[in-house]
Amino acid sequence: MANSINTNAGALIALQHLNSTNRQLETTQNRVNTGMKVATAKDNGAIFAIATSQRAEMGAQDAVRQSIQRGQSIVDVALSAGETVIEALQELKSLAVAIQDAPKTYAADGTTVTGLGDNAKKLVADFEAMVKEIHVALAGATFDGVNVFKATDAAGIKVTINTAAANNTFEIKGASAAATAADLAFGSTAGTAGAAGTFNQATGAWAPKATPTAGATPSALTDYGVDKVEAAITSFSSTMADLGTKSKSLGRQMTFVDKFQDSLETGIGNLVDADLAKESAKLTALQTKQQLGVQALGIANQSSSILLNLFRG
Repeated sequence: MANSINTNAGALIALQHLNSTNRQLETTQNRVNTGMKVATAKDNGAIFAIATSQRAEMGAQDAVRQSIQRGQSIVDVALSAGETVIEALQELKSLAVAIQDAPKTYAADGTTVTGLGDNAKKLVADFEAMVKEIHVALAGATFDGVNVFKATDAAGIKVTINTAAANNTFEIKGASAAATAADLAFGSTAGTAGAAGTFNQATGAWAPKATPTAGATPSALTDYGVDKVEAAITSFSSTMADLGTKSKSLGRQMTFVDKFQDSLETGIGNLVDADLAKESAKLTALQTKQQLGVQALGIANQSSSILLNLFRG
């Protein structure tokens, strides 16, 4: 190429290389500053779209985690109340045996009860007080307005366990399931008004059953019988076993969500995180290359001034 002061090809080439180095240096500096090789869609549109989708999934998993934790709390509160009820039922069995053996007064026929002895009345009063404690414990086992011991509506009690469109809920209690109090039908239990007594789980209002006295037959004490308590223990133990199983299931679901979120976070990092050790080495090389580029451009720019020597006398 001819020597010319109008066109400096060497300077143009040096400038192109310097601009390329500056662009690479800017990219590397951004990666070092942010710690990410794909921070915006401009860096890599496809990877950015994938990472954005997975970040949205991670956010949804946070909501799933909260739902499962709510379910765990509902079940844990119920289990705590249930432990109180189990202890009370065990004590009630002893009281039922004592009431059965307590002295009573009979009419001449030897079968009609004309009255209860003082000891029997005290035992019945203790039995009634214990039954009330059971129902109060069941009524109070509420978390966030939900009580698994109460009857449910058509929706049942469910929590969300994943972000899928279908099969994404875990059932704590089935739809339209009866209240657990119905399984504790002895003494002054929840039920219709009258001889059986009433207990309103929602309000805690208690209407005790009248203690059998004169004119009552021994069958009138069957609500305090050992068989009633045994049936209640069997039924309520099954309820507690079911709640314990569901508590474990929710725990496993929580463990899965934790591991799933960790996997998502690792996967996103693999896509967008920068290798800082590599970028650091590259940054040093590019800074050196930039300095050399500046020097090369300076040398190329001096080529025009050299032509002046040709015109000096």
